Amino acid sequence: MEQKIVYFEKPGPTNTDAALRLAAEEAVRRDIRTVILASTRGDTAKRAAALFAGTGVRLIVVPHQFGFTETQLFPPALVDELEQQGHRVHFGTMLFHTDGLYGSGAAEAMAMVLRTVCQGLKVCVEIVLMAGDAGLVSRGEEVIVVTGTRRGADTAVVALASTSHQLQDLHITEILCKPLQTRSWGRGTSPYDAIERHRQSGGLE
Repeated sequence: MEQKIVYFEKPGPTNTDAALRLAAEEAVRRDIRTVILASTRGDTAKRAAALFAGTGVRLIVVPHQFGFTETQLFPPALVDELEQQGHRVHFGTMLFHTDGLYGSGAAEAMAMVLRTVCQGLKVCVEIVLMAGDAGLVSRGEEVIVVTGTRRGADTAVVALASTSHQLQDLHITEILCKPLQTRSWGRGTSPYDAIERHRQSGGLE
């Protein structure tokens, strides 16, 4: 079989509409009824809710857990609005940020390995397990997971859900889209800058 993967040149919020559209198209095509979505401040959740309105797709929105930042950035009023529309908002423990509690180093090691594909894939795995732990998705349920790099959305996958206790039963079956750059660099140069200079010079450096 052949499936299309969309690669965004750079990560970030400029890809949000395209990533959500790809997720929506795949949900309709495959009759997938659950989309798990990362949204820190609520902007991506609002755009997704508008896009999926009337489709029968339920969103499980996963913001940062309480205490991860000094204040909770996801608006309480939006929680009520989304849940009135039939969606769920879940503030669960962010599994790849537990080394400070358990001290094992395993959570951060897993996160680093997943980030070698892209930041969004790390978040995809994390939030589908969080949703499973909360009983919001069933083990083995086919879902679409949409996440991003810092803000917005740029990564979407199809997955068979599981819980953190049954991590071996989580499967990322398809990648719908991801950024070519594995993460964003807020300041300074990135490893991709040298590649771009090499291309522009015709490979003569």
